[in-house]
Amino acid sequence: MHLHALLQLVLSLPLTANAEPVPLFARQKQPPHDLAVTPRSDLIVPRARPDAPSGGYAPSVVECPKDRPRIRLANALSQAESEWLAKRRKNTVDPMIQFLKRAEIPDFDAEAYIKSVSSGDDLSNLPNIAIAVSGGGYRALMNGAGFISAADSRTPGSTDKGGIGGLLQSTTYLSGLSGGGWLVSSIYANNFSTISTLQRGRKDSSIWRFDDSIFNGPDLPGVFDTARYWADVAEQVRSKRKAGFETSITDYWGRALSYQLIDAPDGGPAYTFSSISEDDHFSAGQAPFPILVADNRPPGMKAVTLSATVFEFNPFEMGSWDPTTYGFAPTRYLASNFSGGVVPSSGRCVRGFDSISYVFGTSSSLFNAFLLQNITSVEGVPDWLIEQATNLLEDIDEKENDVAKYEPNPFLGWLNASNPVAHVTDLDLVDGGEDLQNIPLQPLIQPLRAVDVIFAVDSSADTTFSWPNGTALRATYDRSLTPIANGTLFPPVPDDVTFLARGLNNRPTFFGCSSSNFTVPAGGRVPPLVVYLPNAPYTTYSNVTTFTPSYPLSQRNDIILNGYNAATQGNGTLDENWVSCVACAVLSRSLDRTGTAVPARCTECFEKYCWDGKTAAQAGDVSIQGVVSGAGGEEYQPTLKIQDVEGEESGAASMIVGRSGMIWVCVVVAFVGLML
Repeated sequence: MHLHALLQLVLSLPLTANAEPVPLFARQKQPPHDLAVTPRSDLIVPRARPDAPSGGYAPSVVECPKDRPRIRLANALSQAESEWLAKRRKNTVDPMIQFLKRAEIPDFDAEAYIKSVSSGDDLSNLPNIAIAVSGGGYRALMNGAGFISAADSRTPGSTDKGGIGGLLQSTTYLSGLSGGGWLVSSIYANNFSTISTLQRGRKDSSIWRFDDSIFNGPDLPGVFDTARYWADVAEQVRSKRKAGFETSITDYWGRALSYQLIDAPDGGPAYTFSSISEDDHFSAGQAPFPILVADNRPPGMKAVTLSATVFEFNPFEMGSWDPTTYGFAPTRYLASNFSGGVVPSSGRCVRGFDSISYVFGTSSSLFNAFLLQNITSVEGVPDWLIEQATNLLEDIDEKENDVAKYEPNPFLGWLNASNPVAHVTDLDLVDGGEDLQNIPLQPLIQPLRAVDVIFAVDSSADTTFSWPNGTALRATYDRSLTPIANGTLFPPVPDDVTFLARGLNNRPTFFGCSSSNFTVPAGGRVPPLVVYLPNAPYTTYSNVTTFTPSYPLSQRNDIILNGYNAATQGNGTLDENWVSCVACAVLSRSLDRTGTAVPARCTECFEKYCWDGKTAAQAGDVSIQGVVSGAGGEEYQPTLKIQDVEGEESGAASMIVGRSGMIWVCVVVAFVGLML
């Protein structure tokens, strides 16, 4: 299609959904999601532990510790994670009691129950909560931020009636992927800051200034211009190359993002992912366990399938639970000379390779080509960088420089019979959503982690207008039926037609409600109940395109507020019992294990929100909310679920920007098409 015709097609798209927004209810009082002043205790405080020995982005060869770094089998939790869990699980008890008491489940003494299952050292019956935030660029970051804000008891108003504040403080694991990984990384890189703190920012900081495109750099008068910004990024990457380590576009992408995500000079080039483990708040078990996800793409392969090995990064380790690699390396010593599972006496130890920007860049490497394709057209970018980007763009298919390279490969010579990367010197990792598992669920469904409930926040762009249709959940279920799942179970999930036709992608849905429906193998565990929370238009149209590069702060705040409303169902506007239903989901597996009678309110919640196992055809649903039965959701255009008390203006504005973002992406697509 010619560029002119493509633009004409996009310009013909409607600004809003076909139907006019219906004023269901007046929106209830919401917590502030603007740049209002709050107490100084909620200000961003720069992290005290930039941990790279070089003091910058470059990794360094260091003296090996007495107990030389080793790869361990994935047949147990690491000792470090187990010791951390002993602290964290105890620290979730009081917040969980307070959250469940506020949920007000009739005829159920939440405090007495939680105290009964948390007495002594055996906490195996205490509900174990996880949150997973999907990929989807800035859309995923902002929508996920709305959920985290709603779940955080530190957010003003989150513990009022209708709020789910305290859920985050009760959570054990928090995983992110691609855009969701940016969110998780930014929270932890800034001392586990609140979302409202990151939104507010501070003077002379570019933190969460999404109105400034990373292509142009921070808009800080007298401090930055585009040329200096890119020169600094390039120098940081060059320092890594000079230190003897291979670099790729992922390095540039991660470093550029850091200026928006890490509140430190030059985007905190010395901040490492492993240094989170030394943060006082995290090490004391006062925050959930952060995990980022990436996929392995072996050399020569262009497509990533469900049989690809899934890797996770956590503050202690990097590796995979899959039966292929089935091992973990210490995150702090990535790029050391591992061979056969050890760093031999002749090998060198390295620290600083696990730059937090390189880790979240790895998890979002889908954006590598996006960076290359646009850096060449930004005014102020140095000529030498444009030339380098142009050359890389021409060679990207040939050299596969769109991956994140982990060289030396920590799993060289490890499990030679089963490990597909055992015989290569570099480990190639790509965006964690390239295998369609766009919600980072794999680390959370491992039986050894014993998670009871996962709140899965899905901001995928599966339909024509960038709404989710359950593809990410379905991919994880499909994978659970294959040998690579290694016996790991996942609740059944219907196809995309059913999601669209039955409205499962437009409201919360619970999957895996009945634990008795699973056949658990010896040594296995019933999979977690999954609370699916898809991106949907509550108070604004939050379906901005994945590759929209910047957002006015007002729109950023609107999308975060929309995510907050999705998490709380409008502070109970859409369901006055929603908080009780969230509490019932938290308690469900624990009640099963202890043989405790399910409260009547929980039975009502499960009847309302649990998927009944019927497909669209079985249920007789063929068209709901403008959905025409058929894959892709070509005509799926939902309307606002809650009418803003001030009218439709903010929602319409979001759709206008969304359309302009689509125009922008189409220009990129057309440009690439011309180059090919």
